[in-house]
Amino acid sequence: MGFFDSEIVQKEAQNLFADYQNLVQLGTSYGKFDRAGKVLYIERMEEVLERYRIFMKRFELSDDFSAQLAVKQLETQLAQAGITPQQMFDGMHATLERMKAEIDRP
Repeated sequence: MGFFDSEIVQKEAQNLFADYQNLVQLGTSYGKFDRAGKVLYIERMEEVLERYRIFMKRFELSDDFSAQLAVKQLETQLAQAGITPQQMFDGMHATLERMKAEIDRP
């Protein structure tokens, strides 16, 4: 069975993508959130980011050709933007840390 043939992998990918899309859509109103809403939003984004990081690690560790191809495609796409997957995750984390620091600013 291939990596992407797994029902578990498919379900996690669908859930991860849906959760991320919902948060991105919700994030368009981030400036209108009260402090508690901002904290909750950031926590949910951190959770999705960690799930994505784990999901990508599964790809990297898999012997499956299609999983390895997906990793290479992501690396190629990010390289075109001048970053590595680790830099992408670091950048997302740094953004969330800045958002946390700005919560209590007037």
